[in-house]
Amino acid sequence: MAAGEFDLIARYLTPAPPSAAAGVALGVGDDCALLAPQPGQQLATSVDTSVAGVHFPAEAPPAAIGHRALAVSLSDLAAMGATARWCLMALTLEAPDEAWVAAFSEGFHALCDATGTALVGGDVTRGELAVGVTVLGEVPAVGALTRGGARPGEVLAVTGALGGGAGGLALWQRGERDLAHPLLRRYLLPQPRLAAGQALVGLASAAIDVSDGLLADLGHVLVASGVGATLDEAALPAAEGLGEALGEAAARRAVLAGGDDYELLVSLPQAYLASATQALAALGLSLTPIGRVTAEPGLRGVAAPGLGGWQHFGEAP
Repeated sequence: MAAGEFDLIARYLTPAPPSAAAGVALGVGDDCALLAPQPGQQLATSVDTSVAGVHFPAEAPPAAIGHRALAVSLSDLAAMGATARWCLMALTLEAPDEAWVAAFSEGFHALCDATGTALVGGDVTRGELAVGVTVLGEVPAVGALTRGGARPGEVLAVTGALGGGAGGLALWQRGERDLAHPLLRRYLLPQPRLAAGQALVGLASAAIDVSDGLLADLGHVLVASGVGATLDEAALPAAEGLGEALGEAAARRAVLAGGDDYELLVSLPQAYLASATQALAALGLSLTPIGRVTAEPGLRGVAAPGLGGWQHFGEAP
């Protein structure tokens, strides 16, 4: 007999013990979880839905799907400078495949453990394969990084490298299946920059995670802050091996608009750049200046017609 949703939840989606995490008064198994944020902290929360064939290949390793579904939501907490605390997960399956769920949960729980995130509830239902993950974190009441804090004269900088997510997707579509390939790992096993976001609190004025492409996400910051920007395209850090894998033109598109990188794009005063760079270097992560914030609206320094980034209901970039 195939396992029902309650069996799957009990066997694979319930942490053991369910209330071991700090701040969890009641975890998986009741109508609601009961959580206790720490005094003086604001609650930061975000939700993402990952749909097979849109956000990940349905035939991808289930452990990678589990990791990725949580990582993309945690990346939003990273962009706010928040500490991850809890998550809820809604899993939609076409059939109750226990082996698939076991591997999926292994990837999901491994990232929970690595980031200190407690799974405290969710749902399992029948339908097209999709994973919805809600994350909850904490950030000091006056410390959250937002999109609206960039000021003219500040430096724009990005963590890590760009284009790797799009490069990995392109390789997967060509038939590459070796998860040891660095570009494929960037796509299927992204690493949310939680520690980097926390290190940038008090240094950065604005931040966003690069999920839909550098140009699109930078655009959100410029609109929210009421400013413009000049980019130095030559300074943009491309993922290692991207040009060799895609060719020069496609690699440029991936860096500017490819999405799925989950790096942090920040605006910060020039006076804080050295401190921010040192703080991230201590985490083994680079911070690369890529431009300046300007008072004049608009984006200058890069010619990118048609490279608007990913939109679910827009034309493909």
